[in-house]
Formats: sequence, structure tokens, C-alpha cells
Amino acid sequence: MIGGGYVGLVSAACFAEFGLEVAVVENSPTRLAALREGRIPIYEPGLDRLVESNMQAGRLSFGDDIASAVKGAEAVFIAVGTPPRNGDGAADMQYVHAAARQIAHALTGYAVIVTKSTVPAGTSRRIAELVREARPDAEFDVASNPEFLREGNAIGDFMRPDRVIVGLDRTAPDGGARSEEVMRRVYRPLSLIEAPILFTTLETAELTKYASNSFLAVKISFINEMANLCEKLGADVHDLAKGMGLDGRIGRKFLHPGPGYGGSCFPKDTLALSRIGQEADSPCRLVETTVQVNDARKIGMAGRIIAACGGSVHGKTVAVLGLTFKPETDDMREAPSIPILHRLAEAGAVIHACDPVGNEAAKPVLPPSVRYFPDAIEAARDVDALVVLTEWTMFRSIAPKTLAGAMKGKVIVDLRNIFDPVAMRAAGLEYQSLGRP
Repeated sequence: MIGGGYVGLVSAACFAEFGLEVAVVENSPTRLAALREGRIPIYEPGLDRLVESNMQAGRLSFGDDIASAVKGAEAVFIAVGTPPRNGDGAADMQYVHAAARQIAHALTGYAVIVTKSTVPAGTSRRIAELVREARPDAEFDVASNPEFLREGNAIGDFMRPDRVIVGLDRTAPDGGARSEEVMRRVYRPLSLIEAPILFTTLETAELTKYASNSFLAVKISFINEMANLCEKLGADVHDLAKGMGLDGRIGRKFLHPGPGYGGSCFPKDTLALSRIGQEADSPCRLVETTVQVNDARKIGMAGRIIAACGGSVHGKTVAVLGLTFKPETDDMREAPSIPILHRLAEAGAVIHACDPVGNEAAKPVLPPSVRYFPDAIEAARDVDALVVLTEWTMFRSIAPKTLAGAMKGKVIVDLRNIFDPVAMRAAGLEYQSLGRP
């Protein structure tokens, strides 16, 4: 496994749990030292125990020597970052290409070079070209195996997936038969539990990941716009979403209004798919618009908070519950809290923040004036207003009377709809949520 980041580490630990021998190559000295000591540099429930047990069993190891890791391997997974390229949003492929060249020099026999990173269509064939250029004598095939892991539930998603997508080079002399046999053995534990495993072409597998994430982003932005409309017309977005979701063609998931999507995947992948469409002269207009709608949504939420505070937050203290882009992770990448808190700070607010695991990760990307609290009630004490930005379970259990007793002001802006409007108003709070009367 080339890359010990989120995708590489979770995948490696789960493959080891399957009973496979897995060597992870990580070139960051700090991250590598932590992994070797059993310290997990990311927050993912259950991952620490999974890594520890498989290290003790001798199935999972970490190092920085790609030659020793690749020696004798039947499958070599590339799980390095593909961040947005500055300027146009396209995926930056430099790390993937560098890994391909390193793998080429390290191959000692036949192996399937598998792309786990999210990459544009055509990347696997480009990897094959790079390997052949570096090692004309190398015996290998390429495959695409995109990940579909949700942060906070990654182990469950890997072990009990909705589907596994494997793209093969069907233009190879054997039609991809040899690489398919290897990949079937890699995923045999999942086939035994009848998890759907779809074998398709390289380009189809590569595009499927972008299409899936972009469709979900569209769905989120759609329900956010419906929440706005519900507020104008006096409708309830929760009942609306339930009415939509009961239609099997639509489904109930990702129909929860909020301050906009964030994280490591949706913002990056929607930008990348937009660029892929432009370069292929087949624009993805819905996706392009979704990107714009989501960016505007985050900025608009800051304005909504300011309006709820009477049109100004200058000199007022605002408590913010939740900073990470979603619960059960410490990931701050593209979190809605970033533009919202910067806007509030620029407007003169004093900000108290509380996130169960994200306080430290948030400090480098949030205004330096933000004060951090380990406890939600302490963060809310004597504040003029309180904002919910991430729907951590522990916040849902806070009693309205407890909040009312701790706060100096009465303004609550719930951007995740975690509280009961009737109960909040009965406690004397000036409660606002999204798309609900």
C-alpha cells in the first residue's frame, strides 16, 4: 500500500484483517514514526484497535522502503493524495505518477498495480505507460479500485460495502483475466458474504467515483435549496425530505439540510469532475452549479447568524458547537466552519468553540482569536448567541433549559436541526433552524 494516509491506512488495516500480508509505504517521517509506535495520526473509530491487532499478528507493517515493500507483492495499491490543482480544480496527479515510477523500479515479478486514489479517467493507462517507460521488462497489469469510505464509518464501509468497483484493462491480450483473478483473491472475504463486486473497464471505474460523490453533492445542495423554499412558504423540510425519500427511486440518505457540504471528497471531486467534463468537451453543468451553490451556502450561513443577532455581532460572544465537516472525524478539510467563523471574526464577534475531537485540528485554519472549550456548556456560558455547525450526538442530548441557564443571550441558530423547535422556544430561547416553521 503506497501511502499511509486516510484511505491507505484504513484499506491496509482492513486487508490485513482479511488475512493478507500488507506492507504500508509512508514517506512522512513523522507519520511513519507514529504508525510504527501504534499511534494513529487520524481520528477514525476502531482503527487504532484494528491496526494494533494486525501489527501484533504480523500481517501489517509500516516502512519507507518501497523496494522491500513491493518485493514479491501480487498487488500494489496506490493510495496517495490527489488534491485539487491550483487554479482550475483539476486533480493534481504528481504524487500518483511519482508512485508509479517508484513501483516500476521496485517490481520483482508479476503484480497488479491498483489505483485506490481518486483519479480522472485515463489515469490507469497513463500509469501503465509510465511503468513501461521506466521498466520495459516489467510484467504487470493495472487496475482501478476506487474507495467509497465514509469518514467516521470507514471500517464498516470497507468490511460491509454497498459495492466494490474494480476496473480492469479489457484491452490486454488476456482481456484482464490474470489481473481479475488476483483481485478476486484480494476481495475473496467479501465475495463470501455476497458483497456486490463489479468488474468493469478502467475508465468506467475511475469515473464512477467522481460520479457517485458528485451526485450526492447535488442531492445535498438540492435539499438545502428546498429548506430555503420551505422557510419562505411555511413548509417543513424534514417532512418534505421524508416524503421524497420514501420514493425508492430517490432514497432517504443525503436529504438533510445543513450549512453546505465539506470534507476531503465532495468539494474536491465536484471540482475535478467539472474540469474533466470541460476537458472532454462535455460540460457537467449540474455539477458546476452545485459547486457554486455550495460555496454561496457557506457564506450565506454567516450572514444568517449575523441577522439572527440583530444585524451585528460586533462585540458579541458567539458559541459554536461543532467544527469538523461531519461528526465522528477530526477532519477540517473544507469544513463549513472555516468560512463561517472567519466571517464572524471579521465582523467583530468573540467566538467560543467546542468540538469533541476537532479542536486541535481546527486551530491552524480558524481565526487565531477563537477560544476553544472541551465542554459544550462551558463554551455556551454567558454567550450572546449559540450556533450548531456539526451534529455530534453529545450535542443532541443537551437540555434546552440547560442552554438557557448557561447563556446570557437567547439566540440559537441550529444549522443542523438537532434540537426540537417547540422545546427550545418553551425554554425561552429565540430558536432558528433550517426549513422548519
